[in-house]
Amino acid sequence: MDRPNLAEIPVGPGSYQFKDEHGRIIYVGKASNLRSRVGSYFVDPALLHARTAAMVAAARDVTWIEVNNEVAALLLEYNLIKQHRPRFNVRLRDDKSYPFLAVTLDEEWPRAVVMRGRKRRGTKYFGPYAHAWAIRDTLDALLRTFPVRTCSPSKFRQHERLGRPCLLFHIEKCSGPCVNEVAREAYGTHVDGLIRFLGGDTDGVRSELHTAMELASREENFEDAARLRDRLGAIDRALERQVMVGERGEDFDVIALHDSELEASVHVFYVRKGRVLGNNGYVVDKSEPLTTNELMRKVIVDLYADEPALGWPKEVMVSVEPEALEACSDMLGAARGSRVEIRVPQRGDRRELMATVDKNAKDALVRHKMRRASDHNSRSRAITELQDLLSLSQAPLRIECYDMAHLQGTDYVGSMVVLEDGLPQKREYRKFNVKSVDGNDDYAAMREVLTRRLTAYVTERDASTEERGEKPGRFAYPPQLLLVDGGKGQLGVAVEVVRELGLEDEIDVASLAKRFEEVFVPDQREPIRIPRGSDALYMLQVVRDEAHRFANTFHRERRSKRMKRSELDGIAGLGATRKARLLQELGGIGGVRSANLEQLQSLAWLPQQVAVAVYQRLRDAQ
Repeated sequence: MDRPNLAEIPVGPGSYQFKDEHGRIIYVGKASNLRSRVGSYFVDPALLHARTAAMVAAARDVTWIEVNNEVAALLLEYNLIKQHRPRFNVRLRDDKSYPFLAVTLDEEWPRAVVMRGRKRRGTKYFGPYAHAWAIRDTLDALLRTFPVRTCSPSKFRQHERLGRPCLLFHIEKCSGPCVNEVAREAYGTHVDGLIRFLGGDTDGVRSELHTAMELASREENFEDAARLRDRLGAIDRALERQVMVGERGEDFDVIALHDSELEASVHVFYVRKGRVLGNNGYVVDKSEPLTTNELMRKVIVDLYADEPALGWPKEVMVSVEPEALEACSDMLGAARGSRVEIRVPQRGDRRELMATVDKNAKDALVRHKMRRASDHNSRSRAITELQDLLSLSQAPLRIECYDMAHLQGTDYVGSMVVLEDGLPQKREYRKFNVKSVDGNDDYAAMREVLTRRLTAYVTERDASTEERGEKPGRFAYPPQLLLVDGGKGQLGVAVEVVRELGLEDEIDVASLAKRFEEVFVPDQREPIRIPRGSDALYMLQVVRDEAHRFANTFHRERRSKRMKRSELDGIAGLGATRKARLLQELGGIGGVRSANLEQLQSLAWLPQQVAVAVYQRLRDAQ
């Protein structure tokens, strides 16, 4: 791209965005001086980091947004990266899915449960914890003190219908809300106590229980006093599991960072009321050249731009001082509502704790490197080998593989799996319900799937910025290599689709033969044999296995769904919500079958004509 006129670029803080030829954002940066920072990219490419040089080469335009201060620039950069997921930005990811202890406050009777994955609204999270068993042990000890339910919604409804509680009620680990054994106010007290305890207010909860126990004893309510004594004992056992690392009342986080040229490891300890309530580990792909201080700044913004599960801390201890220290501190302070200090601990208990967290980060990076050292090298070799062996016009950094699945021509589905830099990108996988094929015709099915996928790409590529919208579409990026499972026939279909859409200069095509090491390419009669034991053959095996697995899984789901269709499907006015409520209130499909017309019409929320239609449908089915 041409060097922009630097005189037009403001000298204030803000965010800048590099865009490719199709207007997609490929890199988002932050600067305290936009003119100086943007200008630094337009030098001799040999002086730039290889990844930066590749980004500048792929860019066709650069835009910027000026803001009032550096804090706003930090948050703007974070939100733009989160929204657009630019391919050249550093990505912070969990090296494993850490479990949280969650309390579902949005349910009528909140429950405590171990959860992983994406957080949802209406649920209070505590953690993360290193091991699920650690949560379950802690929760098991706390349920005698705070007997909230832990059962699933279906289990709760089952015992509600039966009118008798489960075993947990009889061993005093649930207060029995399913059978109205506890008042709503008392149950709310249990939930509130559990949340306060898990949030670190252990002394307050313990003091209240101790006061209540003494009061019951003085009033000679010895049975209640004994029960409260047991609850205190359970709390003390739970407290023994939490490590005390600071003074009571101290809320702070400890962040340690270890990095190498390509990757970095981050480890965090969450300390509330002087106790370690959770920890987390991340691996960072250094897809852009960053100093350790710049990387620490990005880590802090990623961790605290949205509210953490345990809330914002009063202090943040870091292993290295982040770039833009004051801006990071102001960002946290604005979110918390009071000053948040970010500093490197120099002495005493804090320094000893930092050494522990630092060792966790260092060990995690060593383990990650041991797992991935040969893998990273082999992926690079595989990409190079594929380009050479198949005479591709470009390195296949993004590979898409397609497969079909059906049962004697029924429930026809297609799958698209994606490898980027040799690694499966599961959020990029796509499923296709084949709509235009009658009977067993793999060629026609493949044509439909490829046409739909590539047409969507062309449409988005050629759309204006206003039409495209802010977020990248589901088919925003084309593959460098499009693989189809099959022989020459499938290859011919793929080549035709690519040429019909004018993409032959942009996308290379190949097909995987039944003899696994053989690959067909256009305009060549004989297959290319991939050497056994090569990294390229291993990569092809990965992508084909993924395509088979994904297609077959989707086919089974669709077939199973078709076979399990309810007798209530297709009744006018009976949508998914009404159907679920009807089944719930009448105890399943059997209860609905046995209901007479008067019972159905007595349901105030069910329209009269729908009740008649349900009754008629089930009577005709008998």
